[in-house]
Amino acid sequence: MSSTFDYIVVGAGSGGCAVAARLCEDRSARVLLIEAGGTNRKLEVKAPVAFAKQFHSKLDWDYWTEPEPHLNGRRIFSPRAKMLGGCSSMNAMIYIRGNRLDYDDWAAAGADGWSYTDVLPFFKRAENNDHLHDEFHGSAGPLNVTRITADPVSLALVDAAAQAWKVPHNPDFNGAEQDGVGQFDVTQRNGMRFSTAEAYLRSGRKPNLTIRTRLQVTRVLIRKGAAVGVEVTDSRGRLETITATSEVVLAAGSFNTPALLQHSGIGPAGHLRAMGVEPIVDNPAVGEHLMEHPLVYLTYELAGNHTGLFDAEDTRHLKNWLLHRRGKLASNVAECGAHLRTDPVMAAPNIQALLAPAFFYNHGAMSWDRPAATVGLSYIAPRSRGTVRIRSNDPTRKPAVTYNMLSTQSEMDEMIDAIELARTITTAAPAQGLLGAEITPGAEVRSRDELAAWIRTTAQHTYHPSCSARIGAPGDGVLDTRLRVHGVEGLRVADASAMPTITRGNTNAAAIMIGERCAEFIRADHSYEQISPTTSEATA
Repeated sequence: MSSTFDYIVVGAGSGGCAVAARLCEDRSARVLLIEAGGTNRKLEVKAPVAFAKQFHSKLDWDYWTEPEPHLNGRRIFSPRAKMLGGCSSMNAMIYIRGNRLDYDDWAAAGADGWSYTDVLPFFKRAENNDHLHDEFHGSAGPLNVTRITADPVSLALVDAAAQAWKVPHNPDFNGAEQDGVGQFDVTQRNGMRFSTAEAYLRSGRKPNLTIRTRLQVTRVLIRKGAAVGVEVTDSRGRLETITATSEVVLAAGSFNTPALLQHSGIGPAGHLRAMGVEPIVDNPAVGEHLMEHPLVYLTYELAGNHTGLFDAEDTRHLKNWLLHRRGKLASNVAECGAHLRTDPVMAAPNIQALLAPAFFYNHGAMSWDRPAATVGLSYIAPRSRGTVRIRSNDPTRKPAVTYNMLSTQSEMDEMIDAIELARTITTAAPAQGLLGAEITPGAEVRSRDELAAWIRTTAQHTYHPSCSARIGAPGDGVLDTRLRVHGVEGLRVADASAMPTITRGNTNAAAIMIGERCAEFIRADHSYEQISPTTSEATA
């Protein structure tokens, strides 16, 4: 097996699959894609409703944070996928790009070339939307985007939310406006999850792409200021060196990418020395600025004969899915949702409501003994920042992660406002005869002080860690606007850690877009034929 390639891509997740496949479009380029996990061809991956069954399994890095200072010192479970497709093989498959304002703010803050107008063509280039065909969507990309047959409970919740929250029905959260309530688009095909492994790696012949799984990269090799390869270890602990003649791209995720940079000598020099790592590039921003969306769950018993997904594990539903790829196992659980502003003067939504016809609480680890529904409230405009720091010079040890969520009173106030608004859903006519007793937080939790205490005791996150190796000026950021690591030639990042600030919504679509853009930058810098979207697409 060759030990020399033109490009080495570390991490076969949302961004990594995209950049590796696009680089292979130049048939003379030898591309190696390295993944620490193995295959994603598992029932709990393919059956959409089963995504939470991957948690704490061999498919999961199984992260836990340090004690969170603003969440009563709790350690927060943080699943990160360890398999082909990365978190696109583990997530709830919701396809949300974020808000136009997110990208325009990036550009205004110095990320030239990352405005909404700049990034839209790359979202479209990645997308094959099977039901939306307009200036906001692509129909020829590798990533299948569709809409499932939603459960009647979900559709009733949409109508109830529209009435109670006084928001319009929105047929496309990725279109002209993000505000409103409606059904989510999802990354599925024929009732099955459609991850970036299916989209980019298993579509078309790629003789110049080598994929190696169950191989963990322990550091990037840097000589004379340039990345020249990687050091890896296999499941038996055997070390190997692999050379890159052009570039190394890190797409290992918002925890593992900054940790790998630090183990390679790129990061805050004082911390690296304290951990026994010799600094090569002193950049205090590596592992800083970590952002995440806090999440709380309002849950209700279903009234009458409504069942939702309560009986989804019944063998008849499994048989229906196995034979026809439809039914309850094709549900992504959070089938519908809304984007809301708790204060109408806000420039964009600050809350994403997740409407699910099932009891989902504490990452799906808890159950309820009768049918229920969930209104998840994800705070999509956070300001708190956390950190990712290596614990020692052992690159196989997980880094220390602290989200530092809800560190400001204003964030807490907005979360409480969201709960008070969300609770009004029970007053709308479509909710009558649908929603019964409130399970969580429960009728006894009413005052703002009581809600604040409940939030600090129960809040989780929305599985969207970002910004820990962000675009920004040296010292304040890790990357330039072409995703190149400051101070090291031939080294880039192509995952959600590159975001200057977190987007308003689920981050998978944005990570794929970043992978698409990274490949474009590399091809342009190395004088390959560029793969930019057409002029007509770019001006849409």
